[in-house]
Amino acid sequence: MALPKKLKGLNLFGNGDSYQGQVQSVTLPTLTRKIEEWRGGGMDGTVGIDMGMDGLMTCQWTVGGLIESIFDNFGASRIDADLLRMTGSYERDDVDEVSAVEVVMRGRHTEIDMGDAQSGENTEHQVTTTLSYYRLDIDGTTKIEIDLPNNVLKVNGEDRLAKRRQALGI
Repeated sequence: MALPKKLKGLNLFGNGDSYQGQVQSVTLPTLTRKIEEWRGGGMDGTVGIDMGMDGLMTCQWTVGGLIESIFDNFGASRIDADLLRMTGSYERDDVDEVSAVEVVMRGRHTEIDMGDAQSGENTEHQVTTTLSYYRLDIDGTTKIEIDLPNNVLKVNGEDRLAKRRQALGI
């Protein structure tokens, strides 16, 4: 029998500042590929043709109260104005095993929802960050790295777009 690794603790860093004790939750981006249906002559059915990443990668995160630095780069013209780094401790309860997870993201804050403001009540601020860069490391090993402006997609160290960049002369 094996029990699943569950997130037992997390932290979020924004542009190097630790939000320990302030971050409530982080919704990491859904990684989605755009698949086009294709059925050519002589084929008995359709196949999915991978056309690259689909849609915007976004990260939503919630903090419990006011963090002034969140507003510093709002409206920035650069697609990588803000650096986010989430760290997590995933643990199994059937063995003494801990997996360190780190997600590094670059983008810009596109929405800051300050929520309801009521004296004497809990306040939450939710931020949506549109990403241009994403990297997932598990126990020090990079599993996924996506660098959209530089046309890089690495999975387990394999650069899946290297030949395409070479063909394009970039």
